[in-house]
Amino acid sequence: MKDILNHLIEHKTLSKDQAKAVLKEMTSGEVNNSQMAAFLTVFMMRSVRVEELMGFREAMLERCIPVEIPEYGAIDLCGTGGDGKDTFNISTLASFIVAGAGQPVAKHGNVGVSSVCGSSNLLAHFGYEFTNDIDKLKSSLDRAGICFLHAPLFHPAMKHIGPVRKELGVKTFFNMLGPMVNPSFPKKQLVGVFSLELARLYAYLYQNNDVRFSVLHALDGYDEISLTGGLKWISNSGEQVLSAEDLGFSTIYPDAIKGGKTVEESAQIFLKVLEGSGSTEQESVVIANASAALLTSNAGWTYDRAREAATDSLKNGKALRVFKELVDPKTSINIG
Repeated sequence: MKDILNHLIEHKTLSKDQAKAVLKEMTSGEVNNSQMAAFLTVFMMRSVRVEELMGFREAMLERCIPVEIPEYGAIDLCGTGGDGKDTFNISTLASFIVAGAGQPVAKHGNVGVSSVCGSSNLLAHFGYEFTNDIDKLKSSLDRAGICFLHAPLFHPAMKHIGPVRKELGVKTFFNMLGPMVNPSFPKKQLVGVFSLELARLYAYLYQNNDVRFSVLHALDGYDEISLTGGLKWISNSGEQVLSAEDLGFSTIYPDAIKGGKTVEESAQIFLKVLEGSGSTEQESVVIANASAALLTSNAGWTYDRAREAATDSLKNGKALRVFKELVDPKTSINIG
């Protein structure tokens, strides 16, 4: 590890094989916390090259516990996080809307590291019990159309790095990796990223895999469709820059999609939107992201059809039913 750190201090980059090897070393517990923090810090100060990202990804997937569910044709909706915008749980809400519209979802998530409330914090608040039992996950997909893959249960090697990430409390390249190391290896993927540079990296990686994908980056910095400004959307069909109006919505102010300051506040916002009593802006944002996922999943659909299906799922309570089917009905939390 010392040699790698000296290599990086000299402003050199890593090959794919070097990146893969060093991440395997870190996840094996052979590297002390100070060295791990130093390594992560380097990549907060400079861009990750595509070869490095590929090496990190391969190391993570080789060490993960795989989830074999190809028969469901599930999609993952996942943002990198790390955009510093403190929005409510948009991609998690959109996941339930997508499942409510009939498209199975294998949602990969974790607790918040650089944010107050990640998707895992949210579901745990409502009493959902995380599992890596394949039979339970398939049962969840059969019953609710969605399963939740709590990252630490499928990436046990991360137990050595997790505490260091938590102590640092800022985005690292692991934010970049999160969406691309879903242990179910989905062939459909909607990814939100916090920078245009990362959007292009992701697009390059997905174009070289047999995946239907959309990579989203709001030009004012959000890692999802925010409707606060322009949007860069990269997919199998190419690249385009779109406005909120192009997507059938009005432009909104950033304050309208702010999240809670605690897990409890975040959960209240989440449930309010799911029950149909969220603000117009909140509903518009989750429908826009769900629409993008449905369009990504269905090659023959138009965007208008996807938006209609997403709107129907939220407005007619289908997404709420999915949520109730996923969460243990015996939970003491009132979910309506």
